[in-house]
Parts: sequence; C-alpha cells; structure tokens
Amino acid sequence: LKSLSWNGEQGWIACGGENGMLKVLKLDSGKPAEKQKGLAAPSNLSMNQTLEGHNGAVMCVTWNEGYRKLTTSDQYGLIIVWMLHKGMWFEEMINNRNISTVRDMKWARDGQRICIAYEDG
Repeated sequence: LKSLSWNGEQGWIACGGENGMLKVLKLDSGKPAEKQKGLAAPSNLSMNQTLEGHNGAVMCVTWNEGYRKLTTSDQYGLIIVWMLHKGMWFEEMINNRNISTVRDMKWARDGQRICIAYEDG
C-alpha cells in the first residue's frame, strides 16, 4: 500500500499500490435501527472496483468530494481524474507530462482547482 484516501462524505476509500494497483471501495453504513450491540457503526462493502490506467506505483490519491471525483498520480507523474458514472468509476482526464513524481495534490474547497506539488519543485 502506497497511498490511501477516505471520502467520509460519501463513504468511499481509494487505495493505491505497486504496479498500478488502484482500488475504490464503498462502505455503506447500516440504518440507525440496524445497529448491533457492541458495534459503533456496522458497515457493508457495496463496491470493490479495480481501476486500470496506471503502470507505476500509485503514490497519491485525493478526493474532490463536491464533484464526486477521484484524482490519482503514479511514480512516473501520470495524473488521472476519475468520475463516477452509472455506479462505476471511469477516466475523465489524463495528464501525462512525465515531468516528475507528484508528492501531493489538494483540491480547493470549491472543487474547481487543484494544487499539484511535484518532487522537483
């Protein structure tokens, strides 16, 4: 595991690893009436999708919660913006500048801009 990001608003988890491994999981919590004794928040895994597009280790994953998008980058600098369409995640945009490894990415609060920090400055 190289990267991990939790979207608490919608219950998504993105996990990135070696050789382009990228998984998106969806946790659905049970209704309040369904709470079991001793469990703070029981949940069910409602999606386990492998996203294909990266070849190198997925080093950075970040959510754009307002627009329900996921942005990922790998060790070669490839950046992919993923969108949810009809219950599945698809590539929306690819940025393959091959400049440097992305160290971090953060979306603005309004979800309209992203700041990308590269290893080489």
